Amino acid sequence: MDEVEVVVAHSQRATLRVGDVFLKVDGDPSHADAEVRAMAIAPIPTPAILWRRPPVLAIAAVPGQALGVLGEPSAASSAAWAAAGAAIRMLHDAPLPPWPGRGLDDVAAELDGECAWLLANGVLPGAVIRRNREIAEAALRPWKPAFIHGDLQITHVFVDGDEVTGVIDWSEAAPGDAMFDLAILTLGHEERLDDLLTGYGPGVDREVIRAWWSLRSLVASRWLIEHGFDPDAPGCEFDVLRSRMQDL
Repeated sequence: MDEVEVVVAHSQRATLRVGDVFLKVDGDPSHADAEVRAMAIAPIPTPAILWRRPPVLAIAAVPGQALGVLGEPSAASSAAWAAAGAAIRMLHDAPLPPWPGRGLDDVAAELDGECAWLLANGVLPGAVIRRNREIAEAALRPWKPAFIHGDLQITHVFVDGDEVTGVIDWSEAAPGDAMFDLAILTLGHEERLDDLLTGYGPGVDREVIRAWWSLRSLVASRWLIEHGFDPDAPGCEFDVLRSRMQDL
């Protein structure tokens, strides 16, 4: 019998791997609903859905390896990153999902609330938080909605050689800012942005991508801390925020 591997587990959800099957356990059925709907219409490779019995969703493993992990250099080739960029462009050019995404006012309110929490709890120097809040402002502008993945972490894109074999974890997919997806995939891997954009093509605003690096790191930090993760690990969110001080 295959061993059970705990891929990720926290108070909101858990993902287990048994052989070539991933079991996603989530107390909120809307997350699985969104994931199933998004994978059904996404124009790029996604995992096969094997069965669903709430609160469990079973999906097949995709071949290949993740582009990398946060906090470590990516071993994937430049061509693999370019292939990921081309796949993301295909997604962003697809018809919008028929459900709403987050609005600009929601993003701005969350940013302000999380910055206030970070300052009140002293988890980072105030100058670092204020500097990144200034940089994040560039992301707070109207955007033309695109079909975005919404949580395009580097561990969610799988490649085999120079080919994208699958993109996983679609529960946050919705209409949104295309630059957000590009920023999340390259968070902590800024040196691979040029490779990614080689495949993605024109129409990219690098200032907005940099703004999303800061914004994402600011708003994610409290959740990570409260759910047992460490945003202060080497190469992770706090390092991303500190690195912006070098731009002064």
